[in-house]
Amino acid sequence: MAFGHTRLDARRPPQSSYCSCSTATIVVALCLVAVWMASTMLVTPAEFPPFQPKVRPLAPHDSPPATGGLTNAGEDDATGEMERDVPLDPVPAEGTTTTDDDPPPVTEQVPPVTKDAATESSTDGPQQNVREQVKQPDEQSASKLKEKLNENKQAPKEDKPTEVFPDGSQAELLNETTTERGPWPTQAAQSNKDTKEQTATSSTPMSFSWKLCNVDARADYIPCLDNVQAINKLRSTKHYEHRERHCPEKPPTCLVPLPEGYSNPIRWPKSRDQIWYNNVPHTKLIEYKGHQNWVKVSGEHLIFPGGGTQFKHGALHYIDFIQEAKKDIAWGKRTRVVLDVGCGVASFGGYLFDRDVITMSFAPKDEHEAQVQFALERGIPAISAVMGTKRLPFPSRVFDVVHCARCRVPWHIEGGKLLLELDRLLRPGGYFVWSATPVYQKLPEDVEIWEAMSALTRSMCWKMVNKVKDRVNRVGIAIFRKPTDNSCYEERSEANSPICGEYDDPDAAWNVSLRTCMHKLPVDLTIRGSKWPELWPLRLEKPPYWLKSSEAGVYGKPAPEDFQVDYEHWKRVVSNSYMNGLGVDWSAVRNVMDMKAVYGGFAAALHDLKVWVMNVIPIDSPDTLPIIYERGLFGLYHDWCESFSTYPRTYDLLHANHLFSKVKKRCELLPVVVEVDRVLRPEGRLIVRDNIETISEVENIVKSLHWEVRMSYSQDKEGLLFVQKTSWRPNEVEAKL
Repeated sequence: MAFGHTRLDARRPPQSSYCSCSTATIVVALCLVAVWMASTMLVTPAEFPPFQPKVRPLAPHDSPPATGGLTNAGEDDATGEMERDVPLDPVPAEGTTTTDDDPPPVTEQVPPVTKDAATESSTDGPQQNVREQVKQPDEQSASKLKEKLNENKQAPKEDKPTEVFPDGSQAELLNETTTERGPWPTQAAQSNKDTKEQTATSSTPMSFSWKLCNVDARADYIPCLDNVQAINKLRSTKHYEHRERHCPEKPPTCLVPLPEGYSNPIRWPKSRDQIWYNNVPHTKLIEYKGHQNWVKVSGEHLIFPGGGTQFKHGALHYIDFIQEAKKDIAWGKRTRVVLDVGCGVASFGGYLFDRDVITMSFAPKDEHEAQVQFALERGIPAISAVMGTKRLPFPSRVFDVVHCARCRVPWHIEGGKLLLELDRLLRPGGYFVWSATPVYQKLPEDVEIWEAMSALTRSMCWKMVNKVKDRVNRVGIAIFRKPTDNSCYEERSEANSPICGEYDDPDAAWNVSLRTCMHKLPVDLTIRGSKWPELWPLRLEKPPYWLKSSEAGVYGKPAPEDFQVDYEHWKRVVSNSYMNGLGVDWSAVRNVMDMKAVYGGFAAALHDLKVWVMNVIPIDSPDTLPIIYERGLFGLYHDWCESFSTYPRTYDLLHANHLFSKVKKRCELLPVVVEVDRVLRPEGRLIVRDNIETISEVENIVKSLHWEVRMSYSQDKEGLLFVQKTSWRPNEVEAKL
């Protein structure tokens, strides 16, 4: 009323030339009220937005501590706790400047950070250039994404320029609805593995005391392949049991040291030809295979001329020779996904990239020292595995071609058990390319092996479609084709390799013993394996023909629609957030892993980049790995409560979408994050999308590891964490058991 009375008086002409004391007092009071109301109206939108995101790009005081004390709680954590609990102020409107919030450049951290350097980086003024190489930090682009997110928050719902999380209509992308009894059983269910949740989950500690691993393998430590205690207890090593996985009962929480003189890897494609010697300082393979053009030493580099035991004059000539021997192989069109057995340094797979083919290469961790590590350091996909007593961790009928060049696998013995495993993995109509001395030499042993292989492949109904010698490399190859129907199986005599029983699931592959039998081929044209996939690259984006609309997908929609929604979601996230927002220098990224891949949508969205993605399907997630292979990508099964079968420092970027919250229901989170630290290279990046509680736990752990937090963002109960590993390692070494 008083305010209305004043406005009314303002319209009246003045009745006197002077103001009484009371009138002046009233006018001043009313002015103060007006100022208060105006300021309240300006503050209200910032205080009460539709949601309050918590976006925290790395600020100077977030730099990881540089010296010994490994705590993320107590006196050093007061600021961090406050930052997690109290949202930051919203980003200023366009046109305003806030120099205090602009993060300074960060010097490239290859050596461990010193206390003085950390102190200097957190003070005002110009940054100290430690190595005379100043890079613009990821957090500057993260700040741009922050602005986009706030613009997106205020934009109309139908127009979203940046998508970090699914909107309300796509909320199902955050949850898997399929159960083990549905059309998508888990690998654990198929393999009869116990993956029960913990009855009482132990909380992640708030403080950490890190130590270096004290193991014989030192910088090359792979916990499940270097478990000396378990290997020493083996009753036999006849079937390479000592090269198989033997994981410690309690996963390690120590950190793997860096090799002395370690440097950031050379970038692809130059890395295919040379790597830093100090990163993989092993010379045994040079002594064994140097004359075959596998690898040579040149100063501070290891040089890879592109040769191999069967292709001394280069892999590309050999690859084209195979194409000429069987034109139907059609690299990069009909043939997209290859399995290379006993890959050596993986030059075959490395040069198949030139033909638009991806290759899953594998070899054991054996006396051919670090061959798989060489491959990964070069930027070529590979895993440490062996054909021993267990099935390989892949589904059935997924590889277009299987290749073996002097891979030292005795295919013909014990009923052909190992070759029958390849039969399980090879698509109907796929090819097995075998290049070995029994194909082209006439020594008595070679002749005997060739006769045994010929009899075995005939009994398996594999047809030899060509046997030819390469005059340049002076070696020969034999190419066999797997049948596309069961007619040959039904005409065989009982003496041949038996057909597996109806209860033997060919897709059961996690820690399952090999079988001396073959599986019948699908007859129904709507079943996977009854037809060849679409030619590449059409198969990447098109839902597989065998996905049925009558069956629900992982997220609850009809399976083909589920597939498409997932793909469209990841294309938006990669294009709008990952490519332009997070500040990732994608030219420095080559080896990528999606730790929980579902349909492989994340990998498919990256297919235009010069990267490859190892798609991992956890054994307690719906088994969608066959879909990933069908679209021309690759991957494997894995239990994240155990270590991965790769060397340390082999991946540039790991992507974990709602993985850690699921894993910690079965095992402790800390060893899983330690495994991530083992696998990532220094300056490698981790992107975590999960619930806020899990994001906070992971952030606590990586900060104690001196990782750099580039962005921490939350909306409702979902969070995004983007962090970068540093080269920091503790000084203390754990006691040897």
